[in-house]
Amino acid sequence: MIENKILNRIELIVFDLDGTLLRSDNTIGERTINYVKELRELGVKFSFASGRLHSAIINHAETLNIKAPLISLDGAIIKSYPENEVIYESYVPQNLVKKAVSLADKNLLKIALCHNEAIYFTEQNSTIPQMLEKFGAKYKMVHSYQNYQNNVLEIVLAGDDKELIRKVYKELSFPYSFGLTTSFYKSHRKQEIYYLEIRKKGNNKGLGFKRLAKHFGIKTKNAAVMGDWYNDISLFNTNALKVAVANAVPELKRLADFITKHNNDEDAAADFLEIVLNSKTLKQ
Repeated sequence: MIENKILNRIELIVFDLDGTLLRSDNTIGERTINYVKELRELGVKFSFASGRLHSAIINHAETLNIKAPLISLDGAIIKSYPENEVIYESYVPQNLVKKAVSLADKNLLKIALCHNEAIYFTEQNSTIPQMLEKFGAKYKMVHSYQNYQNNVLEIVLAGDDKELIRKVYKELSFPYSFGLTTSFYKSHRKQEIYYLEIRKKGNNKGLGFKRLAKHFGIKTKNAAVMGDWYNDISLFNTNALKVAVANAVPELKRLADFITKHNNDEDAAADFLEIVLNSKTLKQ
């Protein structure tokens, strides 16, 4: 059990979305909605840290009446809602975008370029919308990537050949490439698909969370983060209070300070929000 003094000092709670806050039908549980409202009235701030595009998470911010900067594309951009003010953004250098596209073509892997407003793909990569897990994203087919290599926040390669993805992962990692952060992992929902996500170095959910906390003027130790998947590990490597949902991967559970009794389809977030609310109410 978490000590009340730790719960009482929480000023900010940051949710991962898919597999954590959201149920499988892309909705938020009623208990969570009610607890967020009550905690907001007590001064607690809320935000998201998601791999989705900003445009694909604002509907959930609206549901919870969250008016704050939101972390999207795993930390590559932080943009306020509803003002759409960019707090932070970081683009992949154009020469490295070209290298990634070339390696994808050479190894027969599918590739997409994620911009702020949409995910771009070519006819050769026409299966990208079905392969990726960027829920709610706007996809646009283009004739060529030639005119879309600037302002790239994230590159995603996908395929069912694990070793080919691993090969490209190595070629885009130090010492073969400089200035990139790469994430290689298995699909959350499509078990036969593997992904390689590429961002400019210095971008992940954990760093995005630290930037967000600094923006709010809140110490990270006075915040809580919630997650379930491998891309949440950087969040759990901070000194925030770490909450893993019941359906989280073992690697995340080992880092957690608290594990919910329920999974995401059972409104897992409410398990943690309830004890925070009870502690803060008792304090009063």
